[in-house]
Formats: sequence, structure tokens, C-alpha cells
Amino acid sequence: MDRVVLITGASRGLGASIAKLFLDNNDIVYINYNNSREEALKIKHNYSKAIIVKGDVSKELDVKEMVDKIRLEQGHLDVIVNNAAIADDSLVEDKTKESFSKVLETNLIGAFLVAKYGKKIMDSGVIINIASTNGIDTNYPYSLDYDASKAGLISLTHNLAIEYAPNIRVNAVAPGWINTDMNKELDKEFIDKECDKILLKRFAEPEEIAKVVFFIASEAASYINGSVIRVDGGLK
Repeated sequence: MDRVVLITGASRGLGASIAKLFLDNNDIVYINYNNSREEALKIKHNYSKAIIVKGDVSKELDVKEMVDKIRLEQGHLDVIVNNAAIADDSLVEDKTKESFSKVLETNLIGAFLVAKYGKKIMDSGVIINIASTNGIDTNYPYSLDYDASKAGLISLTHNLAIEYAPNIRVNAVAPGWINTDMNKELDKEFIDKECDKILLKRFAEPEEIAKVVFFIASEAASYINGSVIRVDGGLK
């Protein structure tokens, strides 16, 4: 039976790479997007088993409606990938309560809501949270709200793994730097400086992270639970 997969923030970047890998392996994939409808439609155009679903994961009603759609159309859900995230890099003194809250609501509370409601239609399966090395030890004061959200996501992963065991595995993938469109706009001097900290001397390609996510969702990883898998090229 084909797996039913929900990937949040899947219309572009890392999320799109993850979605395409599941689709290439004949899974039914619900591609969640909030603003990037055109990018989501491009994926749908190329894959017959891609289903796009609009929703802001930070809004509980949107999440409920998204899960209800999957329940009505498929009856169950096998894999959740909590990938939706935003960043608001700025000086600490320029951050506001509102901007800080928005990052947490999308990156952390959104993942909680999707896991909470998605679990209701999962008899078994896997939840994978896309965390970051920023939530472990590669901290950047400009990104302290993002870093806090990813640290919280790692804690959420550990707790949900306990709560949802033994039928649902919950793990996190913590990438380092990735060659996404957003990061390609970084200053070259900064990129070179960061690459010097990485043993492989380069940023990851989105497809390299996607392969790890796909592995964790597979039966080959059936005994991996409550873990945080760091994928950073040897970032020091």
C-alpha cells in the first residue's frame, strides 16, 4: 500500500526536495504551502500523486482542516515531516515580542499542532521534525529566535517520542548549512567563512538532507526513535 505523507512548507527549498523524493518512490504526498502556491502547483504538475494543501501551520484551524482533508481523502496518514519554518534575522535590539512570537508560532507551535492533529489519523508511522544545528550548538545572535525555536523542536521531538511510542516513531533531523535560495543570497565572504568550519568545506545540497529524511521514514530505520540526526558535513 502506498504511504500517505504530509510535508509542511513543501513548495520550495528543502521541503520541495523532500516531497519530490517521496513522490519519486510512489508515495502519496500532501504538499502543504502557505504563500508559495505557484511553486506548489509546479510540483503537482509533474507528479500525479502530489496533492497541494494550503494552510498556515501556526493557525490551529488551518491545521485541523488540513488533517481533515487527508482523513476524508485517504482515511489515514503514515508520515509527517514538519518542515515549515521562518527566520527573521536581525539585531537583538531590533527584535520585538511580535516578531519573536511569530517565529516560535510557525517553527515550534506549528510542528506541535501538526503532530497533535496528524496523530489522530495515524495507526502507526513516523513523525520527522526538521530541526537545525542552530538548536544544538551553532548559535547566531541574529537568529536567536530561530535558534530557540529549533532547540524547542528538539525537546518536542524527545517528548513526543515518549508519548507516541510504541506505534509512532518521532525523530528529528538537524541540518547545518544548506544551499537553498535564501542562503545563496548570503555574502560570499560569510559563506566562505562558514565553509571553513565544515570538514567537507561546503554547504549541503537539499537532496542530501532529503535522503536522510526518507531513510528515517523507511523500514530500514525501524529501530530509530527519539533521536536527533545531525547532518552538517562535520560542522565544527
